[in-house]
Amino acid sequence: MSEWTWEWTGYDPAAEQLRESLCTLGNGYFATRGALPERRAGLVHYPGTYAAGCYNRLESTVAGRQVVNEDVVNLPNWLFLRFRARRTDGTWSPWFSPGTHTLLDHRHTLDLRRGTLARSSRQRNDGLGVLSVEQTRLVHMEDPHLAALRTVLTAEDWTGQIEIESSLDGDVINGNVHRYRALDRHHMNHVRTGAQEPHTTWLCCRTSTSDITVALAARTTVRADEAPVSSVLRSARHRAVHRLVVPITHGRPVTVDKTVALHTSRDTAISDPLGEAAERVSVAADFPALLDSHAAAWERLWRRTDVQVPGEAGRILRFHLFHVLQTLSPHTAELDAGVPARGLHGEAYRGHVFWDELFVLPYLNLHLPEVSRALLNYRHRRLPRACAAARAAGRDGAMYPWQSGSNGREESQEWHLNPASGRWLPDHSRLEHHVGSAIAYNVWQYCEATGDTEYLHTKGAEMLLQIARFWGDLAVFDRGTRRYRIRSVVGPDEYHDSYPGATRPGLDDNAYTNVMATWVLTRALELVRRLPAWRREELFQRIRLNTDALPEWEEVSRRLRVPFHQGVISQFEGYDDLAELDWDAYRARYGTIRRLDRVLEAEGDTVNRYKASKQADVLMLGYLFSPTELRGLFRRLGYHLDDEIWRSTVDYYLQRTSHGSTLSELVHGLVLARARRADAWQYVHEALEADIADIQGGTTGEGIHLGAMAGTLDLIQRGLTGLETREDALWLDPVPLPALSEYGFTLHYRGHWGIAMRRRSGQLEIAVPDSEESPIRVVLADRAVTIAPGETCTLLLPKD
Repeated sequence: MSEWTWEWTGYDPAAEQLRESLCTLGNGYFATRGALPERRAGLVHYPGTYAAGCYNRLESTVAGRQVVNEDVVNLPNWLFLRFRARRTDGTWSPWFSPGTHTLLDHRHTLDLRRGTLARSSRQRNDGLGVLSVEQTRLVHMEDPHLAALRTVLTAEDWTGQIEIESSLDGDVINGNVHRYRALDRHHMNHVRTGAQEPHTTWLCCRTSTSDITVALAARTTVRADEAPVSSVLRSARHRAVHRLVVPITHGRPVTVDKTVALHTSRDTAISDPLGEAAERVSVAADFPALLDSHAAAWERLWRRTDVQVPGEAGRILRFHLFHVLQTLSPHTAELDAGVPARGLHGEAYRGHVFWDELFVLPYLNLHLPEVSRALLNYRHRRLPRACAAARAAGRDGAMYPWQSGSNGREESQEWHLNPASGRWLPDHSRLEHHVGSAIAYNVWQYCEATGDTEYLHTKGAEMLLQIARFWGDLAVFDRGTRRYRIRSVVGPDEYHDSYPGATRPGLDDNAYTNVMATWVLTRALELVRRLPAWRREELFQRIRLNTDALPEWEEVSRRLRVPFHQGVISQFEGYDDLAELDWDAYRARYGTIRRLDRVLEAEGDTVNRYKASKQADVLMLGYLFSPTELRGLFRRLGYHLDDEIWRSTVDYYLQRTSHGSTLSELVHGLVLARARRADAWQYVHEALEADIADIQGGTTGEGIHLGAMAGTLDLIQRGLTGLETREDALWLDPVPLPALSEYGFTLHYRGHWGIAMRRRSGQLEIAVPDSEESPIRVVLADRAVTIAPGETCTLLLPKD
């Protein structure tokens, strides 16, 4: 395999859903899993198609309770295409597919450079001979509403007839996640089908509650030595079918091209989704032309985003970037959509938007800033809902939901299933209010990277101030400690959602939550000082903020409580009172204990009793902030944080983390690259392998982990370079990591397109392309340089 291609050989039913996730093709508007075209959804295959932001709510009965869940909707299957041969006795063979005939060869090749998935297969029909199948598919990166599948069939040692069935299948449910099987999963209704001679079928349906119209039109054509014997377009129940019978001659290929257009009623600048789909597919170019324009669009995208790292790490990083771009492409800038935690690759987490943009936007800010801005706009459109949620909870400001979907209400489930025990348990993750701080952080970082003052002073300011307002109100002064405290929250760890034996959920003074609240309040105060007087007055009137709140924010931002114990930062108040876990015993008993919470609950115990974390919590602070900025935040709070305390804190939590999230190794890898370099590569390597090796044990088949994939890119761009965008400069503090000693990428910074940054041989080279823009300032620990457009600067780095 080259650095641009990935191959899967053979046919392994147990691994097919993992391969399908990893072979998903998308363009930011919609994506389709890499399933075999001839197979419908079942236990082995799952041909899911998802459009960004297309959700639907259903009510189900769970454990005797009525619950409502909103899910990203599995749309009608456009991919379906199957074929079979006529035997010499006039009967038809079974439809060709692995398992129905003798499989001689089978492979899939994912071409990252061109954005295509190819499938090559040879199967022996005992009554006839060998049929060779070559298929290539694409989800068009230039026209976001188009997809295409080319199938080339060759009879190697026989002559006869072959029947081809090309369908649009509306008989679909959300069935990708097995543990959701007890819930109502039928999201589509009012299915209508039809046909337009000579080549086109169509299907139209609606989601059951959100009432989104989804329309598909398919054009299927055949190129062969002889004209088809028959071509029939027909409508079946929930399916639009095009059947063709074609002569096939030994060694002479039959080529079947299926081109599909997809529209929904959420699209802009359309009249009727069905009419638009039918018209678009009727004028679409043939497959070779579509492939050329699709590949050209990918080439332009790679020029803006690619990262160059030698070796296997570089291959994986490009693979990660490929999947990030398929979920969040330039087309995303035109949509009302957020960052789905599992991409557009499957149905885990119901397609919801969590805090994963915290790991995604740092990379996008410096490559596709228009996409970052659109993702922030998704949050801004839902600001009124977040403010309403805060009011309903008796709070000021904006309380963003932990899980967001269509309209920004809290979509976190109230009950979740533990597959290890089969029991439904209460879910308190809606107390993860730190998601608001992640949104504020993203607003600030986007504006620092782009210089987009207009956004910072308008939509960005509204979000930042309302989130600060929430923290200022949630913090309560405690006379005993003479500090402000934030109670009843859940931190990023997620294992701990209450104290042992407590009747109420939540924890007090989660260190990550409190330090992030301090950062938000500090940035909000800084922004207020920056704003022109007229804009400040207008903004305060618009959000009904009284200037009396500002001294209170100043006070809270300097006196929030951060607990310590044994010379390290406590994850939350009372953490030191928890029991130590016998990690060796549990690993010996269960092997992998990444989901330790499920293991303990199945034993009748609870992880709330132990000093054990699912993923980085306190250490997230070292992921988001440079050592200098983190020390400054603690100093503002009146606490001393030096390198020794931080290293002790890192060591302490490394020994007590199960890494039950793919984000965990990523965060630990970056933190260790700064704090304890020798051990960093182990975690970086596991972060790179997380999805391709499915280290979470079956979860990747339900969708890739988008935050972790994007985070590995950020680990190169920000972690190894120490790159920060602040004070109108690029700040660099390179970290030597022997396994990743060479890398290169380009940046879009403050109007400069294509700033090239490359590290090799102990040097960091920065080349600024020629333009009319102002010079850029680069600041290192021991010097500052100014680089004018058209200049290249080579910086000698100190030896490790």
